[in-house]
Formats: sequence, C-alpha cells, structure tokens
Amino acid sequence: MEPIYATGVAARLRSEWDRNEGLGQNDRALKFLGQDFESLRASCLQSGRLYEDETFPAQPSALGFKELAPGSAKTKGVCWMRPTEFCTDPHFIVDGATRTDICQGALGDCWLLAAIACLTLNEPLLRRVVPHGQSFHQQYAGIFHFQFWQFGEWVDVVIDDRLPVRDGKLLFVHSAEGAEFWSALVEKAYAKLNGCYEALSGGCTSEGFEDFTGGVTEMYELKIAPANLFSIIRRAVERGSLMGCSIDITGFFDMEAVTFKKLVKGHAYSVTGVEEVEFKGKLVKLLRIRNPWGEVEWTGSWSDTSKEWNGIDPSLRERMHNCCEDGEFWMSFNDFMKEFSRLEICNLTADALQSSELKKWNSALYPGEWRRGSTAGGCRNYPATFWINPQYKIALKNPDTEGQDGCSFLVALMQKDRRLLRRQGKDMETIGYAIYEVPKEFLGSTGVHLKRDFFLKNTSNARSELFINLREVSSRFCLPAGEYIIIPSTFEPNKEGNFVLRVFSEKATESEELDDELSADLPEEPVLQESEIDEGFKSLFFKLAGMEMEIDIPKLQMILNRVVNKHKDIKTNGFEKEACRSMINLLDTTGKGRLGLRDFHVLWEKIKQYLTVFREFDLDKSGTMNSYEMRLALEAAGFKLNNHIFQLIILRYAKQDMNVDFDSFVTCLIRLESMFKTFKTMDTDADGVVSFSFSQWISLTMFT
Repeated sequence: MEPIYATGVAARLRSEWDRNEGLGQNDRALKFLGQDFESLRASCLQSGRLYEDETFPAQPSALGFKELAPGSAKTKGVCWMRPTEFCTDPHFIVDGATRTDICQGALGDCWLLAAIACLTLNEPLLRRVVPHGQSFHQQYAGIFHFQFWQFGEWVDVVIDDRLPVRDGKLLFVHSAEGAEFWSALVEKAYAKLNGCYEALSGGCTSEGFEDFTGGVTEMYELKIAPANLFSIIRRAVERGSLMGCSIDITGFFDMEAVTFKKLVKGHAYSVTGVEEVEFKGKLVKLLRIRNPWGEVEWTGSWSDTSKEWNGIDPSLRERMHNCCEDGEFWMSFNDFMKEFSRLEICNLTADALQSSELKKWNSALYPGEWRRGSTAGGCRNYPATFWINPQYKIALKNPDTEGQDGCSFLVALMQKDRRLLRRQGKDMETIGYAIYEVPKEFLGSTGVHLKRDFFLKNTSNARSELFINLREVSSRFCLPAGEYIIIPSTFEPNKEGNFVLRVFSEKATESEELDDELSADLPEEPVLQESEIDEGFKSLFFKLAGMEMEIDIPKLQMILNRVVNKHKDIKTNGFEKEACRSMINLLDTTGKGRLGLRDFHVLWEKIKQYLTVFREFDLDKSGTMNSYEMRLALEAAGFKLNNHIFQLIILRYAKQDMNVDFDSFVTCLIRLESMFKTFKTMDTDADGVVSFSFSQWISLTMFT
C-alpha cells in the first residue's frame, strides 16, 4: 500500500470518528484548514502585526484561473488593500446588517448575493454565519472569520481583510454606503472555501441558501406552480425561510438582458417580503423583491414611481413605499407569476410548507462517493453497471393523515466540492436518483446490496424529475407505507465524485445505507496426507521442488507464470514476487517461508478453483474482470464486501482501464482470505473487535 494512499484512508476514518463525536455540528464548527480564529487573533494582537493569511494569499491566483486569471484584462490595475488603507473610517457592520449592504461588483455571483440579502432578514441565522465580536475598532488585527454549512458540516473559515481593489474601490461586493465591509469579507471567506473568487461565478440561489443555513431547498417552476403558492410564500416569510427567484434565458444573448420593464434575465433576485393591500375595493397580493446590483428596478405596476401607491391607505403606503433606486421594489403576485420563471425556497426549520400546521421534518444525512470502477454505475440506462451505485433504504411507516396510505418525504442529492475543481477544468456532473420498492425477500434486511438481476426485472417507483448538472437535485414524493431503496447516480457510469444524500420525511421514518455485510464463507480445506495425494501430482512437485523438496518464492513465481501462460483465454502480466509471498504466507504451515508437498497441493487446488470462478464471471470473455464482474466473482468465491472495501480493492488491484487480470484476481482473493483468517484467529472472544499494540499492528500490516 502506498504511503499517500494509506494516509488518505486514515484521514477518512479520522473524519468519520470526528463526525460521530459531533464535530461540525451545531456550535462545534470544524476549523477550515485547521486555522483557529481566537488563537490567531491573540497572537497578532500580542505581536502588534496585522494578520496575513498564507493559505489564501493576496495574490492574483486568489482571483481566478480563466477570466480572472493572472494577467487577464479583468484583473488589470487590481491591488489588495485593507479597508483601513482606502477608507477613512471603515466599519464591520453599521446599525445592523441590511439588504443595502450587498451590492454586486465585477463578479457573476448574484446568486450568492441574493442569498446573503435574504440572510439579513433573519438575525439569528446571520449571526451564525457572521459571528459577533468582530470590528475594525476593538481588538482589530486584520483577521475575521465566518461560518458556512458544507455538505453536512459547519466549518469556520478564517481570512485576512486584504480585499481586491481597483481605483480605490472594491472590485467585488460592496455596501451602498461604501464604509461597511462585512459583506465583502463574507464573499472573500466563501471564495477561500471554494478556491478563488472566480469559482463563485454562476450558480443557483439555493446553493447559497443552504450553505448559510444547512436547510433544504425546494424549487418551483412558476409555469406549473401549485395553486396555493402565494400562501406557501407567505408562510415561508413568516417562518424566516430564504427565497430567491430568476427569469430563464433562451440563449447566450439573453444573459443579463434587461426587459422593457427593467427586469434582468438570467439574474438572481431575492424575495424579501409579502403583503396584501386593499386597492380599489379588492385585496391585491404583493411581493417585495431585491436586485443585488443595488439598482435597476421593475418599472411596472407597484414599482417605486407607479400611481398605484396613491390608492392605498396612507399609513400603509408610508411603511411600504420607498422611492430610492436601491434595487428593491414591490410588484403584484400576478405580475411576478408572469415575469419570473423559477422560485427557490430554503426551509430553515424544515417546515412542511404544504401544510398550514407548523411541522418539523425528520431528517437523515449520508455522505457517499462514486468511484470509477467500483461505485460509479451511471443511471438506469446502463443496466450492466447501475446496480453497483451506492444504495440507501428508507422505511416509510406512518401516513401523513389517518385513513390514507401516502407518506410524504423529500430526497436531496448534493454533489460535493465541484466549485473547487473548476480550476482543474471540471464542473458539475449530471446527477439524479431512482427509488425502488424493496423486494419482499429482503424486507427488514440491512446487510444486502441488491444486484443486477433485481434492477433488470423491476421498474422504479419514483425518480428525480431530471438528471441535471446542478449542485443539488431535490424532489418531494408521496408513496405508500413500505420500504424503498434510493439509488443516487451520475447520468453516465465512471464519473467520479463525492456526494451527500439527505432524506427528509414528514413523519418518523427509518433510513440507512443498504450494503453487504463484511463476511467470508471459507470452509476448512482438507489437507491430504502424502499418501492420499495423486501420484501424478507428487511427481510434478518433486520435479519442480528440486533437491530442497520445497517451493520458495522464486520457484512459485516461475511455476505459476508457466501455467497461466498456457491459458490463452485469460490475460495476465505474470505473478509478481509480492503476490507469491502472500500465497506462501497464507499456506505455509512450517514457518519456513516455503511450501512443502501438502501445502503446495492446497494452493494448487485453490488456484484451480479461482480459475473456474474467473472464467465463469468473465461475462464478456475479455480475459479480464471488469469491476462489476469482479464484485460478483468475489461473492461467488465466498466474500461479501461493502462498497468502501470494494473501492479499496479496485484501487489496489485494477489497472488504469479499471480491469483486473488473472494474477491480480488471485492475489486479491489470497490477500482477502489471509486477512479474514488472521482476524478470526485473533478475535478469541468472537465479538468482532481486536485490539493491537503498535508493534503488533506494524508486524501484521508489514507481513500480510
């Protein structure tokens, strides 16, 4: 095992342990890159120097990699300055954080700024993202920190306050007043989290909503919106939910095109308020909307200068009406439905928006991964590989209302870290999921990973509305009580990525990852006495073993390679010495590191058995074992492995084309058998737990 890979496995296990202990949850945010804000600030205050963040240096690379790449036209004249260097009296927050503190700069992150604008309407949420105790006046050391939800965990991100400036003005987000800097610093922290500023260009408001709250987002296409959408919006406002809206573009030249009533296509807006007013004897439904540009406002009915305001109660007009060109405006709900294409609602407390009662979702979160050759099976269009995707079971037990059998739940599939990968030329994968009813024979079971035949014979009960290249795909379902399997996947197989699957249900449910339990069905092999061994085999052994009458590593390597080279239907590069060493370690009963007649006979029979299995499951007769053939073959050989262990096996034994040849197949089986037998020998009380000293651990891992 290569050291860097061992470190990766150890880091993953460490992360799982930390998560199980509550790190990253509630008030125990993980320290991003290990940086502790309090200790770093204290050190700076003691030394009298301003903080400089070496992990996100004030250099051109922090701006971007393409349009904002070092030397690009858009970065000419940009320098990094602290607010104290270009503002006479900078403030962190003045009179509380407000929506006018967020005006868009030269970066296409309107989706993020629309989410921040909504955040200012909910003080407790804002204080989670923007912690108290930060100032340009008290204990100022050029260091700030912010907290974001990232794929199931809260992380605390530390930054310095050197910001990109051109001609004495902030290049990116800024406040309308110009002397308030919390929003610019939030944007910088989020850019650091995602690798650079340019990584924030383009996105959905829901992404920002969720990273600021840990909530779950539902999306409504307004052309097919439910009849009670205004009621849903009003209840969402009352409960502090965050909302964004946008107008679809029909082509490249539509992007940020302004309609004749001054709405911007392809641009993210925030929904910040809702009212019903009496106008000409009728109740009119109104929505308050904000453009993060801080300007360019709707000019239709109920806009800042429209005559409709003269027809409502003066006290109401005084409270609602604002004639400033500040990017915020009112419009009627009917106009909103005509002009806008999409509404996103982030449910902060996970309320059931389709019920007027205040309810809480029951939720579960599962981190997972798609790995080429082991768990990246693609969608149902690829039946040969679809079944190797991770599988999750949900048990719906309680219908929403008595007398009905429907159970409501929401499934949200989110791909991780894709903005970070943009610098490498990668972007969002196309993702989605399918939902199947658990077959009767597996009801109540957990230690089973359903295989190809099941999915060939059964159709899905539900699925995500689309396979799409968004960070998250979510849909609401209502299915009869029962047990179901959720299969998250990329559209095409062998697309790698990490993901988080979240399941929310209106009533209490049980959910868990559905996977094979680690086990090995290894019957005791009869060790024949010399007199019982076939004379022909004895003659062969004596010829091969020579004067020593034993087979050592070089001899075993020579024998096996001569044998497999005669089988033209299998592909192999030949057995390596390390593989032969593993075989001798497993079967040597004398401790000499060599095989006598009886031990060699056991190995010979074992390899013949493995050859039979290999041929049986080489379904395409390629002479190699692809990943899904490999999993079936391992099970036929007596080994049941979960997704994680199978991923490790493919990484260790498959070649670059993700195929396993015969020598690697045999080596893998020998190594598995050795590890299972070693553990069983040491697990004297059969409780599934073995304790090692460091010396024992090193001895075992170096020897097996």
